[in-house]
Amino acid sequence: MLRAAALAPGFDLGGSYTLGVLFVGGVLFIGIAALSHQHDRPYSASVFYLLLGAVASLGLGWLGVARLDPIADAVVLEHVTEVALVIAVFGAGLAVERVGRRSKQVIGALLLGVMPLTIAAIAAFGMVAMGLSLAAGLLLGAVIAPTDPVLAGDLGLGPPGGATQGEPRLSLHTEAGINDGLASPFVLAGLFVATRGGTGWLTEWVLTDVLYAVGAAVVIGVAGGWLIAAAVTRLRARELLAPDLDGFFAPATALVVYGAAQALGTYGLLAVFAAGIAFRRYEFGHEINTRIHRGAETAGRLLELAVLLLTGSMLTTTGLGVPGVAGWLLAALIIVLLRPALVLAVTGRGILGIRGRLYLGFFGVRGVAALYYVAIVAETNDLSQPEITKVAWTTIICVAVSIVVHGTTATPLSRHLLQ
Repeated sequence: MLRAAALAPGFDLGGSYTLGVLFVGGVLFIGIAALSHQHDRPYSASVFYLLLGAVASLGLGWLGVARLDPIADAVVLEHVTEVALVIAVFGAGLAVERVGRRSKQVIGALLLGVMPLTIAAIAAFGMVAMGLSLAAGLLLGAVIAPTDPVLAGDLGLGPPGGATQGEPRLSLHTEAGINDGLASPFVLAGLFVATRGGTGWLTEWVLTDVLYAVGAAVVIGVAGGWLIAAAVTRLRARELLAPDLDGFFAPATALVVYGAAQALGTYGLLAVFAAGIAFRRYEFGHEINTRIHRGAETAGRLLELAVLLLTGSMLTTTGLGVPGVAGWLLAALIIVLLRPALVLAVTGRGILGIRGRLYLGFFGVRGVAALYYVAIVAETNDLSQPEITKVAWTTIICVAVSIVVHGTTATPLSRHLLQ
């Protein structure tokens, strides 16, 4: 007899699916409560989301339902994190006000100095302390190195036209928006080492994966953001578009630009950030920017909830033990030593004070971008299975530790360092 999943004859209490629906509804209530007056509390909503995901993992185990696996279900993880990043990065671009000379120097130092050095340091640690190959070490470094615009939202800039927050928030915000895309060529370099070895691939990598992919992504993003902004504002002026729907233009614009950039073999995340900046610049003071940013922020928060619930639900005692002591030590070192030391070394006293540099050094949040890239690495299957497993679970641990540490210290330390 044909039976629908939600219907059953007679007295029926439902099953695991029904309990899942009930849990998701409860989580949405808790998520809304966690976001309400968030800036008045000394902790971030992301901590709640991760803990709720961990509770879901326990519930799945109790019900005997298979959990999502970060390796076997890498495609699911990739696409969920991909959409979250696309929306968040576009919103980050919209919020960037005019960038002064000093800010450009700091951002350049973070992107061209701190990020490559972070990759190298993590790769070396992975090879020496964790027994990884050169390829696996490079991939671990490239995956973990970028800071995250989704989880760093509470630390960065406010909406367009809001109060000017200046340095170092501007630099942290812009770094998080750009380095998600700039991590891509380093991930590809690690995959080249894994599959080809040697250095014969360097010319191809520089020409196609660095110069073309980065340059074309910026061009596509600027052109796409500018053209869509022009079309939207003109259609609005002719009353062909309803103002109440402005918020929906954020995901629409981000997805169109991302899809176009990816279709042309460039870095979609970099293009989307450039599109956000270009959209904002088309009519800098227009009120539509605020409403579109609000739409991006709302969608981003919901996707953040989904990603962190997914991440927490994958946690198992077996998986958390895979990286060993060295993997957990790496998560701690990135936060308290590696990132702060590199930021202090690369950024000079002349462009930013010591408190600002400590702020940039400590709040290098790891999150959705790392999960996105590790899913891609797992999906390619170019490393040995033990190394894929170790890289994936080390990344998850680093993200979880960052969420807890930065989520509970963001408000009090920000007030102390930025007074």
